[in-house]
Amino acid sequence: YEILAMSLFHHFVSRSLPLWLFIFLIFIVLVGKSQKEALQVKVGVVLNTNLTLGDLSLRAINMSLSEFYNTHNGFKTRIVLNVRDAKLTVVGAAASALYLIKKKEVVAIIGPGNSMQAPFLINLGNQTQVPIISFSATSPSLDSLRSPYFIRATNDDSSQAHAISAIIESFRWREVATIYVDNEFGEGILPYVVDAFQEINVRIRYRSAISLHSSDDQIKKELYKLMTMPTRVFIVHMLPDLGSRLFSMAKEIGMMSKGYAWIVTNGIADQMSLMGESSLEDMHGVLGVKTYFSRSKELTYLEARWRKIFGGKELNNFACWAYDAATALAMSIEEISNVNMSFNKTNNVSRNEFGTDLDGLGVALSGPKLLQALSTVSFKGVAGRFQLKNGKLEPTTFKIINIEERVERTVGFWISKVGLVNSLRANQTGIKMSRSSRRLRPIVWPGDTTLVPKGWEIPTNAKKLRIAVPKKDGFTNFVEVTKDANAKALTVTGFCIDVFDAVMRQMPYAVPYEYVSFETPDGKADGSYDEMVYKVFLGEFDGAVGDTTILANRSSYVDFALPYSETGIVFVVPVKDEREKGKWVFLRPLTKELWFLSAGAFLYIGFMIWIFEHQADREFRELELRDRISNVFYFSFSTLFFAHRKPSESVFTRALVVVWCFVVLILTQSYTA
Repeated sequence: YEILAMSLFHHFVSRSLPLWLFIFLIFIVLVGKSQKEALQVKVGVVLNTNLTLGDLSLRAINMSLSEFYNTHNGFKTRIVLNVRDAKLTVVGAAASALYLIKKKEVVAIIGPGNSMQAPFLINLGNQTQVPIISFSATSPSLDSLRSPYFIRATNDDSSQAHAISAIIESFRWREVATIYVDNEFGEGILPYVVDAFQEINVRIRYRSAISLHSSDDQIKKELYKLMTMPTRVFIVHMLPDLGSRLFSMAKEIGMMSKGYAWIVTNGIADQMSLMGESSLEDMHGVLGVKTYFSRSKELTYLEARWRKIFGGKELNNFACWAYDAATALAMSIEEISNVNMSFNKTNNVSRNEFGTDLDGLGVALSGPKLLQALSTVSFKGVAGRFQLKNGKLEPTTFKIINIEERVERTVGFWISKVGLVNSLRANQTGIKMSRSSRRLRPIVWPGDTTLVPKGWEIPTNAKKLRIAVPKKDGFTNFVEVTKDANAKALTVTGFCIDVFDAVMRQMPYAVPYEYVSFETPDGKADGSYDEMVYKVFLGEFDGAVGDTTILANRSSYVDFALPYSETGIVFVVPVKDEREKGKWVFLRPLTKELWFLSAGAFLYIGFMIWIFEHQADREFRELELRDRISNVFYFSFSTLFFAHRKPSESVFTRALVVVWCFVVLILTQSYTA
């Protein structure tokens, strides 16, 4: 049977081999024809390819298109990339864009690499109707150009302003200082940070702008200036290359020690993988706001493919945005495959000596349709849902990280419309979150401590406020100034001082001050209250505390705090006593209880005198009982009005009468008819 089966198989193969070969050749021809018939669409790429970020982004774009067209083999269009290096300069990016539009006639440009290179490209794209799709130009100031042909396939920096303010609010800091790179990228976020801080009543005490070209000495000089200020909370918005130098200098001069708090934006936090271990070591204790991508199967697949192809090169957020931007562009171009992809060039090209490269720029006929397709495209990408709103992606979640031992550790999340949470599970359960779930996890701060910094500190060279207090005699309950003759130490007390000290203790930051007595060298008052107020106006004192009346002439020189007594207009008018007056009106000065107590005291004193005198006075014993009782109570009651001439015989009676006289004195002084 085996021999028969083998012979039949060879017979079938020998007869059908030409047929199978023919079918295979037809398949190859059809595939080649379909590939040949696919419309080649030229797309420009302008990136800083000699930077790690630009190189990773370009790899992500190529991988995205390769994966996309392998999955959608039957699509009618194919993107052909024309890559140009911007050479890290604005001029290089502008020249590259001009070349791609004028010479290559690309229908879209992916790029540029940063916010500084973007303005010219945006205006150029608007003029030529070529969409500029950027995944790394994050400055919110680019929105002011109001170009519909600028597509931001990323989040802009303004989206993290409320995340930063939520962190500041959670630790109850009231003052911060911002440190940013002195260019469009650094300045773009400031208006949004200011607005977010105003909502929570936080003041930006100082804004420190550091140039990309600053030397280490210049950075140190700026940091030393920050050290002289009371605030100890710093928000850093710059890119990793300058940020690593900043934190290295900060550690060198002692600003990465206990009491300091540093928060970096996603300009640094999103690119931690590009920073060296020494830079991360310098940033020990720093908090960061990092863009968060949910763990999806698309992201997991890309990470696996990325590790397989590129090995040690880590996939960062910008590479993910670049991947999704290329996919969105490929889908949009396929949607308008029947649209004319050529340029409409003008004929009036200047040929004289005043001509420029901008002369003769055409207009992409596919521009409006491609822009519309990009605005409506929607898919689940590796960075989350790709759907543009007002020409940019909308963020929903940021991850709060803490740098500890050169490793970033997640301590919480900030979710749009929810705020800070320590875990995404708390938000996903749908249950109303408790106050504890809105706190961040334990944080290691600079100086390797878990104690939350106060946010302020009295600088060593801080100037104390000179607060004048009036020197006065008489009523000193409001203000009293005393001076130790030996130590010459000034002691200021009184109700006004207590109120002022209580207010200063409630300040969210330290305000050093000292009291200065408004007096002459010999200890006399140095003038009237008007003169003291006027010296505050002249600047001899920073303020004054005392029982100072608020008058119109004084208010023209200085500002007064709200009075601590009840404010308002008071009328003093005579009041007619309409209470009922009768024969028992004399009883009103004392309460009923006090009257009964006084009567009981009279009886008790009389009884005790009887006992003492009965033993010592023979004449008292010889009296009749009625006379003895009347004499005793007459004695105790008449003591209210006069002293008795007859001395008592008993020593105990005399002592008792002395005490009773004090009691009688108090009763008579308290009685007011």
